[in-house]
Amino acid sequence: MRKRQDLTHFVKRPRYIRLQWEILYKQLKVPPAINQFTQALDCQTATHPLKLAQKYRPEMKQEKKQRLLRPPVLQAGVNTVPTLVENKKAQLVVIVHDMDPIELVVFLPALCCKMGDPYCITKGMARLGHVVHRKTCTTIAFTQVNSEDKGALAKLVEAIRTDYDDDMTTSAVTGEHYFSKIQRQSGHFWLRILA
Repeated sequence: MRKRQDLTHFVKRPRYIRLQWEILYKQLKVPPAINQFTQALDCQTATHPLKLAQKYRPEMKQEKKQRLLRPPVLQAGVNTVPTLVENKKAQLVVIVHDMDPIELVVFLPALCCKMGDPYCITKGMARLGHVVHRKTCTTIAFTQVNSEDKGALAKLVEAIRTDYDDDMTTSAVTGEHYFSKIQRQSGHFWLRILA
């Protein structure tokens, strides 16, 4: 016999309730720190950091036995990457937009901005996890790259800086950077649901 199941999720609500929900979602404001995760890279630009990341994936056990010197690899994870950013060792930080709960990565763009490290937001935890041999991954950081890829990384960082830091304001007194337009902009909750 089948176990009793709560079917309230599958019930079609009356039209007036659905209209109330729709109006509520349109009127709710999303804080700027969370709304910036809707501004992910476009498909064409997003393929470049992942293509470059493929070269620096962490090694598998068979590869680990073969190597003598440790090559430059990606650093991944929400515990590792902020430490690298604070120590100014990260050359580029890639963050996913669909992290749940978002509080685990919501501070990273502000931290990268404060430390002067370039960052970008891409779509798909599984896509980023595939690069580092995991099911999912929240963030990755480039710490070192081979000499033949330094030019590619520099071009990528320049393209990302123009997308994310194009209107960075600098304090005349302290010389510190303030948040860019993307980080100051609020969003609507209903846009997040549709995304």
